[in-house]
Amino acid sequence: MNPKELTMPPFQAWRFQKSDSQYSLSLQERSHVPLEHDQVRIEVHACSLNYRDLIALRNMAGRNVEGRIPLSDGAGVVVEVGSEVKQWKVGDRVAGCFFPLWQDGRFDLKHHRRDLGGTLDGMLTKLTTFHENGIVRIPDNLSLEQAATLPCAAVTAWQALFERGRIKTGETVLVLGTGGVSIFALQLAKAAGAQVIVTSSKQSKLEKAKALGAWQTIDTTQSPDWSRRVWELTEERGVDHIIETGGPGTLDQSMQSIAASGQIHLIGVLTGFGPPQASLFPLLARNVTVHGIYVGSRKHFENLNTFLCEHSIEPVIDRTFPFDEALQAFEYLESAQHLGKIVIKVS
Repeated sequence: MNPKELTMPPFQAWRFQKSDSQYSLSLQERSHVPLEHDQVRIEVHACSLNYRDLIALRNMAGRNVEGRIPLSDGAGVVVEVGSEVKQWKVGDRVAGCFFPLWQDGRFDLKHHRRDLGGTLDGMLTKLTTFHENGIVRIPDNLSLEQAATLPCAAVTAWQALFERGRIKTGETVLVLGTGGVSIFALQLAKAAGAQVIVTSSKQSKLEKAKALGAWQTIDTTQSPDWSRRVWELTEERGVDHIIETGGPGTLDQSMQSIAASGQIHLIGVLTGFGPPQASLFPLLARNVTVHGIYVGSRKHFENLNTFLCEHSIEPVIDRTFPFDEALQAFEYLESAQHLGKIVIKVS
């Protein structure tokens, strides 16, 4: 053991704590542990929330996260490296990978057993450790707060549109809502030369989406059958890609909005975990490809970062909370008032 570690004071971390049928958040002190030879220690500067974090807190999926540190997304600075680490040095700015073991290639179910903020401790902590292959270098043009928004939402949008979707200039993209994945999809698709349609029930959010480059917007309060409006805007062709963040409650209209040979990227469960009630026949009739998207690999993250640098894309942060107001950040996420990402500034 490094003698220095014996004298280092404890540091703070938030943890999930079981409370009746849900979880609460508890701020606790943790002690330092020695680094393994292939690990790095990171001082976390910022982290960000995703809907999956609210699912965990409210126990909506029945997943046991007792004692786990929340949040998959965070960025910080390397403060210590293991004896055999070659690719990192103290002072490097890095972000953690959602699936630290998924380096490249096809997804494997074993990665479900190693996900940040779920089966592994997450980023809502002052200090954390990673295997040296479980982090990526963050773009020089982004702040640590901006970089903290990337690991889940941005990588998800990237894998959907670029790695799986192979998006092309001139194609059309429909994004549902204005949460983190949807806003990243808007920014990435616009940079790729695609035309993007954004839906929302709030006109103020649609105006912001237009300012970010949306081609068209649809107010779902005025057009509850929004697939008809999509059909009108695309001259009865439909869209080439759909970022499907809603789940069973929106899939029917997504199927009515997709073009022949289009691609639906299934990402979210904002409307619940139940089965779709509509006929799946439109998928067959239109020869549609359906992709199940669960974040991405370390290689996807690196490819995303290259693209962000090339196109000078900056993440959209709606609001930033201090570390000791983590619960308020979760409550703000639950209110669905945000557009883009919610960040917690750690240090």
